[in-house]
Amino acid sequence: MEHILGQEWEIVPAGGATGEAFYASYEDQRLFLKRNSSPFLAVLSAEGIVPKLVWTKRLENGDVITAQQWLPGRELKPHDMNHERVARMLRKIHRSEPMVGMLSRLEKQPLQPDMIFQSVVELLDEEVLALPVVKKTLNFLLDEAANVFSNEKVVCHGDVNHNNWLLTEDNQLYLIDWDGAMIADPAIDLGMLLYLYIPEDNWSSWLNMYGKPLTENLKLRMKWYVALQTLSSIQFYKNKDRLQEMDKWIAFLDELL
Repeated sequence: MEHILGQEWEIVPAGGATGEAFYASYEDQRLFLKRNSSPFLAVLSAEGIVPKLVWTKRLENGDVITAQQWLPGRELKPHDMNHERVARMLRKIHRSEPMVGMLSRLEKQPLQPDMIFQSVVELLDEEVLALPVVKKTLNFLLDEAANVFSNEKVVCHGDVNHNNWLLTEDNQLYLIDWDGAMIADPAIDLGMLLYLYIPEDNWSSWLNMYGKPLTENLKLRMKWYVALQTLSSIQFYKNKDRLQEMDKWIAFLDELL
C-alpha cells in the first residue's frame, strides 16, 4: 500500500475476515483502503449509504484499491437499532433503484426463496443436520417454502448486525461491509433486525418508521429467512470451533420455532 500513497503515510491493517482492509493517515488526512472492493461501492457512496469514495486505482497485477473517507465515529449499540434513523436508512436502501440497477449490471440475479434455501442447506454438515432442532427447522422451511414467495425484490445487505452500522461524530449514519449484498426479499434484512434487536410488541411501530405495515405474510417471510440465516450461523460457528456461540444460535432457533 505504501507505494500507492507514499512513504509518509502510516498504514495499519483494519482487521476483518479478509485481511484486505487498511487504515491510512498522514497529517490531517485519513483514508480507509480496501483491496478488490465491489464496483458496487461507487453507487453506495453516491447514495450516501457508505462513507464517500475518494478514489479508485487499478494496480499492474489487476487488483483494484479503493480509498474512502475514514470518519471518526462508533458502531451502533444494540439499543440504538430501535432509532428512527436506522429504520429510515434501511428504507432508503431498500427503495434505491440505482443500487438495484448496479447490482443487476454486475450480473446479480434476484434470489428466490428456494435458491437461498438450497445454498444454506448445502453448507450444513451431518452433525448439524442431525440436531433435532435443525430437523424441525428444515421441516418448517420446506412446509412454508411455497408461502414465502414475494414479488418485492430489493438490494439487501444480508448482515444488518449493529456492528455494521457506523454513526460518525457529526451524526451521520452509514451501513458498511457490503460484501454479502444481494437482490432479494427485504424480509431478509427486516427479519434479522427485528428478531435480534426489537421487542415484538414494537415491531409495528418500527416498521411504521420504515414505511411498511406488519402483515401476517411479512411475519411469516421474516421468520422463514431468520430460521434459514440461523442455520447458517450455527454451521459458521461450528466451523470456527466457537461452540459457545453455536449453542447460543441453537437456543435461539429452538425459541424461534
